[in-house]
Amino acid sequence: MTENATVDIFAPGSGARAYGPYPYRVRGRVRSGVVLWIAGRDDELDRVLALPAETGAGPQVPLFVTVRQARAYASRRGRRPDPFEPGVLELARVQHWLEDPARRKLPPGAVLEAWNFFEDLARGLYAPHELPHQEEPHNSAYEKLFGGESAEWTPAEQRAVLELLTAGVHLWNSCPVTVNPRSGNASSSR
Repeated sequence: MTENATVDIFAPGSGARAYGPYPYRVRGRVRSGVVLWIAGRDDELDRVLALPAETGAGPQVPLFVTVRQARAYASRRGRRPDPFEPGVLELARVQHWLEDPARRKLPPGAVLEAWNFFEDLARGLYAPHELPHQEEPHNSAYEKLFGGESAEWTPAEQRAVLELLTAGVHLWNSCPVTVNPRSGNASSSR
């Protein structure tokens, strides 16, 4: 699959090599909802499900109010959704920290989940350019965050994290979504 080709994993004969979809709840300040997350197989990377827009515009993320709606959507489209309790990203905690990172305590688990979510969202939308190009400060900051050592971030690493998370929040709040899609008629918003 090319980086710019939108593949509908629900399309008959799509050949999409992926596991899922898995409902994933995102609780943010501006936008909240349940998305469908797709785990890549082999060398394919994970991504948030985004489908080609019916109008020829860019891809849109199906966004659901409830996990049940997300699962029903996947079932109607021929995919068996994950039956387990969905993951939850408490994005509002990350947004709260971003308002004053010098004075507020870092929520490391939520930041790590948000970082991964934003990468998967950008990949699903075929919009990696919406996030900063990740260089050494990002890589070392991520490793420290993953290892529970975010208190050891250098100023450059903290700037990299703030830049990435700020861009990710903007991407999430502004990406095109299709709210509670059913079998054809759905409302879109940006």
